[in-house]
Amino acid sequence: MEIVNRTENKLLQRVEIEFRWKHPKQSTPSRQAVIEMVRGLEPGSNPDLVIVKDCNTRFGMAMTTGRAYVYANAEAMTVEPAYIHKRHEGLHGGSAEPAADDDGGEA
Repeated sequence: MEIVNRTENKLLQRVEIEFRWKHPKQSTPSRQAVIEMVRGLEPGSNPDLVIVKDCNTRFGMAMTTGRAYVYANAEAMTVEPAYIHKRHEGLHGGSAEPAADDDGGEA
């Protein structure tokens, strides 16, 4: 995996990584595989605090590009929309899930 651009966003308490991953003779990498590769690129990062966005594989090419966000803590992850948390639900251990609303909501 190659880092195209790495930006520290101090306001949102995250590191934003744009990546390019060449994977010849392999299928498209899963989100879990991308999270593990990003974890290797950012030593000391918690895999439960990694969000993968805009992951695209080029048709006819063995190359995937995308963005990943490595958050400093679970509280900082609350800026992500609910559908993003739902998309990563099975990939995270549950410690980085957003706090439940106490407004009664749906039963």
